[in-house]
Amino acid sequence: MKRSSTLALLGVSLLLGACSNDGASTQARGPDPKLPDPQRGLLPDMKIAEPTAWGDQKPTVPQGFTITAIATDLAIPRQTLVLPNGDILVAEGRGGSAAKLKPKDVIAGYIKAKGNTKVKGGNRLTLLRDADGDGKYELKTVFAENLNAPYGLAFANNKIYVANQDELVSFDYQQGQTKAGGAPTSVAKLPAEINHHWTKALTVSPDGRFLYVGIGSNSNITERGMEAELDRALVWQIDATTGAHKPYATGLRNPTALAIHPETGQLWSVVNERDELGPDLVPDYLTSVREGGFYGWPYSYWGQNVDPRVKPQDPKKVAAAIKPDYSLGSHVAALGLSFSGPAMGAKYANGAFVGEHGSWNRTPPVGYKVIFVPFANGRPAGEPVDFVSGFRGEDGKTRGRPVGVTVDPRGALIVADDLANTVWRVTPAR
Repeated sequence: MKRSSTLALLGVSLLLGACSNDGASTQARGPDPKLPDPQRGLLPDMKIAEPTAWGDQKPTVPQGFTITAIATDLAIPRQTLVLPNGDILVAEGRGGSAAKLKPKDVIAGYIKAKGNTKVKGGNRLTLLRDADGDGKYELKTVFAENLNAPYGLAFANNKIYVANQDELVSFDYQQGQTKAGGAPTSVAKLPAEINHHWTKALTVSPDGRFLYVGIGSNSNITERGMEAELDRALVWQIDATTGAHKPYATGLRNPTALAIHPETGQLWSVVNERDELGPDLVPDYLTSVREGGFYGWPYSYWGQNVDPRVKPQDPKKVAAAIKPDYSLGSHVAALGLSFSGPAMGAKYANGAFVGEHGSWNRTPPVGYKVIFVPFANGRPAGEPVDFVSGFRGEDGKTRGRPVGVTVDPRGALIVADDLANTVWRVTPAR
């Protein structure tokens, strides 16, 4: 495409974004969101994130909590893992290799890039250690390197499991170890062709027998054809010993984080839904993931709401689509999920923390925070609460973008910020 044509289209997209309605109060969240009618136009609203440094500012946390940067100058931190001795592993990297299909994809790529860090992805795991328990992580060292866009992390069976964008691997681990003892062992190859959605979310069953990997779609709504969606938009269940795998649940457009509920043992996920149906469609969501369940993509959304752009349709699939448990709001880009516990204080003891990376295709922007979804009896039970905010200020500047969230059982929430290349630690007053 000629540069002049690209810039002309870019100008149109920015103009549309500037003229769009303020939809800040129209985001439907909770178990039964009221969904608006679809809105389709030449281009979706796009809003540059306008990054700037934190300086002497910090994210905002609730009264009675403090937040501290425990690691800076990282190389695109994505997800974190708290090891049994309290050490923290940070997966750093950036993946994806999908070619642009249409002029709008070029424009969207430009907009997204403006809101991201310019730092090169580390393709590594960094270990952080607070040896004396004072909340200051005095050791920052590379645990493993030369990985391929690592994202999901899990620990079981005396092994650290890492979901690269193309392969699930493991490292043998002894408590206190600060560097991998050798090259990783392959557990299973993961779908990696095109990698429109490259992140591979990961969690492990309580008994360590099975690993669950979230694999996103290769398109928004099958623009590359259904053949490109083989083993996509689903969660795999992988035998930790043999590497044998099977689809566990399907129709999940982009399951970006997975976690096991500590009381029920149920698998949960946050999922990024489809774009280009308007500022308030389609809600990203938090949901339990049922074995054998189908969640709608690409044929329908939020249960049986048919997406007419998808052809041919599949009425039987639509009829079988499971409605998600909890709407997070449209385009918030949820990328982190971790269940809480009593160490986080009574108000936040029972529920899920969700890291929202923030929108690029909505005016005004949404997300850019960590929320807490209260639970009761193993299910969401109430309005979401802003827990870590201020990543995007009232001045329109974006100082950080939260990705992974991990509850440290000792009483802290660990937040990876891939714009500021920082890991934050949020603790309740003692």
